[in-house]
Amino acid sequence: MTRDAERTMQFLFALRSAGVTDPRVLSAMERIDRALFVRGVFAARAYEDVPLPIACGQTISQPSVVGLMTQALDVSPRDKVLEVGTGSGYQAAILALLARRVYTVDRFRSLVMQARTIFEALGLHTITALVADGSHGLPDQAPFDRILVTAAAEDPPGPLLAQLRIGGIMVLPVGQSDTVQTLLRVTRKGERAFDYDELRPVRFVPLVEGLGQD
Repeated sequence: MTRDAERTMQFLFALRSAGVTDPRVLSAMERIDRALFVRGVFAARAYEDVPLPIACGQTISQPSVVGLMTQALDVSPRDKVLEVGTGSGYQAAILALLARRVYTVDRFRSLVMQARTIFEALGLHTITALVADGSHGLPDQAPFDRILVTAAAEDPPGPLLAQLRIGGIMVLPVGQSDTVQTLLRVTRKGERAFDYDELRPVRFVPLVEGLGQD
């Protein structure tokens, strides 16, 4: 067995051990090389199941959390997805293999530009990456079948709830501090009716309004 094959097996084993069992999610995560999204001194740790720092004071989430969030989102091939918090672009790349269309936004221009470069290199032409205040979503493209938020708010932001299609699902971390957060799945049942399911404890950077200075 080659080193790359062994590394891939260990990577997938860690995902399954954490509860990522959806075959489509596992296949997408096997196809998208996390090492492409990790730079500098942390590149050697790209295949470890740990979060790692990236530019602008942000992080790339640990693979098991990416897998669990993607699995909870229950994306179908016809879905239009909004991701709030492009970061490295790793999560959006995985979503692009599962959905019809992915819109991803970040408040830091440099992160969006770096992510676009990787998307183009991978031939992921169904991703639109934009510089925007993610707390307001993308009203011009709403409604969305699925929304994924990769930064923690105190409560699910009202603009994002409003942009979720009836029957749609949003997955996001919520919490009042960076030490006590819960991964939440929100299902829109009607015009003003939402179901909320708590999934697991998590830790994410905060959702910040406005554009970043980068």
